[in-house]
Amino acid sequence: MSDELRRHWHRYAGALLIAFLSPAAAQDIRGLEVCTAEKQMERRTGCLQANIEFLQQALTRLTRETQDKIATISRDLAVAQAEIAALKSTIAKLNGELAQLKVKVEPRGEKK
Repeated sequence: MSDELRRHWHRYAGALLIAFLSPAAAQDIRGLEVCTAEKQMERRTGCLQANIEFLQQALTRLTRETQDKIATISRDLAVAQAEIAALKSTIAKLNGELAQLKVKVEPRGEKK
């Protein structure tokens, strides 16, 4: 089993474990069914599979949303870094001009 598949399996198993360990929390997840009420194994298995599919879809949607947010933040960061670089350049230029002005002013002050 690949590492990525193993990680996904652990996420799904963890989500299902949490759902089964806390029945009240499972009731709070819209779309998740309570499978313990089913007496027949086939129906219980089908219920669990439906829950897994629901959780996979929710995880996929959340992953996509998170990746979109990360991409937006990365673009914003790149813009901010470019602005910082431009401001540093401007400050360096202004410091150079200020130093030149000080050099021009000091000799005049010494002559007086």
